[in-house]
Amino acid sequence: MHRSAIPPAPTTSSVAVRTAFLTVKDAAEYLGLSPHTLYVWRHRRQGPPSFRMGTRGRVMYRVEALDAWVLEQEQADSRSNPALNPLSTRPQERFASFTSA
Repeated sequence: MHRSAIPPAPTTSSVAVRTAFLTVKDAAEYLGLSPHTLYVWRHRRQGPPSFRMGTRGRVMYRVEALDAWVLEQEQADSRSNPALNPLSTRPQERFASFTSA
């Protein structure tokens, strides 16, 4: 009987781990960024939250944390959040600070 070179199907637990946690490379692809950008942001303590996992200390990202971080970025941008758009508020009235004689 001839065996094919098809790898065995991943177990449910390994699929869950791979979809719940992403490596730097996978997180960068998920966000549409370069891995270098994520490394720089991590060094500067910016960007999405990350952590080290396992004995080798690989930098990992939770998919839920990436999604939450993207939502925060959208809410902080005045173009996406009407409440922050300066054009959606009425201009403040200015009062004359001088008196007429």
